Amino acid sequence: MTAPQDNPTAKLGIIAGGGALPARLAAAATAAGRDVFIVKLDAHADDPALDDYAHTSLRIGAAAKILDRLKSEECRDVVLAGKVARPSFASIRPDWRAAKLLMKVGMKSLGDDGLLRLVAGELERDGFRLVGAHEILGDLAVEDGILGKVKPDDQAVSDAQHGLKVARILGAADVGQGCVVQQGLVLALEAIEGTDEMIRRSANYRREGVGGVLVKSAKPQQDRRLDLPAIGVSTVENAHSAGLRGIALLAGGTMIIDREKTVKRADELGLFIIGLSVLEPAQDD
Repeated sequence: MTAPQDNPTAKLGIIAGGGALPARLAAAATAAGRDVFIVKLDAHADDPALDDYAHTSLRIGAAAKILDRLKSEECRDVVLAGKVARPSFASIRPDWRAAKLLMKVGMKSLGDDGLLRLVAGELERDGFRLVGAHEILGDLAVEDGILGKVKPDDQAVSDAQHGLKVARILGAADVGQGCVVQQGLVLALEAIEGTDEMIRRSANYRREGVGGVLVKSAKPQQDRRLDLPAIGVSTVENAHSAGLRGIALLAGGTMIIDREKTVKRADELGLFIIGLSVLEPAQDD
């Protein structure tokens, strides 16, 4: 089946994990005059606002049912949004479609990015057009520069730049999308536990003196339609509770949910938010 062409009025299917992003997408699409249908992933989708829209709840391993339901609802575009903690093979309880998919490469050899690429490929083979959250919410992508009223000092910028290099290495190995750096020391790396737990864990290793910086970055190989790292108000509050003094984000490779509220909260708590570009190494002539 050939994937449908770009159509901003096509019915949107949302495969929803945890957090506020899926409902934000549904609200934006509805406001733009699009019909939406939501597949809530059991044990992951936790926002009660999703119940305001046409939806069903299915377990993550029910691939055939998910695809069939999106087809029966006549969805043309599909977006994957929200937090999904990587499950074990046993907890997925894959149906025949999911099992066939996982057997192609072996789940144990895949990180999150590899799994998402498999899912994306399967959606496209079934004729859906995969879209990114930033295509629906154009204000999500982070740009270069300081986003709020609080400015980082030289040490904070140095920590942010070092953290971005570390995060990119971590991402290239398909492990995680972030780290915490304080005074040049890496306090924590993000792995399967996710950003919030990494932030909390970093507080256990905090040094004396100025606080550290949370750094978030897309993986170098990442399909920008899939699982771009995002922060929101809760990220800012967690960073403040852990004694951090700012957040650095890869420009063009990260998102801010509820940007106005998030930046305002950072200002209130005295945290900076900055977007940074990747600095490529100089080439020899």
